[in-house]
Amino acid sequence: MKKKALYPGSFDPITYGHLDIIKRSSEIFDELTIAIVDNPDKNPLFSIEERKKLIKKVVQVDNVTIDTFSGLLVQYAADNSFQTIIRGLRAVSDFDYEFQMSLTNRRLGNNIDTIFFMTDEKYSYLSSSIVKQVCRYGGDISSFVPDEVSSALKGRLK
Repeated sequence: MKKKALYPGSFDPITYGHLDIIKRSSEIFDELTIAIVDNPDKNPLFSIEERKKLIKKVVQVDNVTIDTFSGLLVQYAADNSFQTIIRGLRAVSDFDYEFQMSLTNRRLGNNIDTIFFMTDEKYSYLSSSIVKQVCRYGGDISSFVPDEVSSALKGRLK
């Protein structure tokens, strides 16, 4: 049986921190799916299809696929036979929220485990929100996101 993992997120936009988690988890699992969530409670800068296109441009790994979903994560995971959810952690503050979500997901989908990856320390401060804010005010984001993402952000925020 192949080991399948799911890496969900809004990825608005994808950052080097996300890419670090994708690279490392794709080396552990036979199949990794990046699942872009369509969250009605958020107001994303990029549409779900735009985010999917950006991720396809910057993720060139054979065992990684990209999908979109809305609704409950555990339902999507169960419907697609995922055994594992990947979550990235930057700091202790992330852990509190992610721990609660992991326990909730475990309760709702009792065959689904969550594995936490600590991001590389050079990305521990990085979030999509910070990247958008720095870009919005004309700051250099080249060390935060790939060139394709930087161009898309600059085009959108002008």
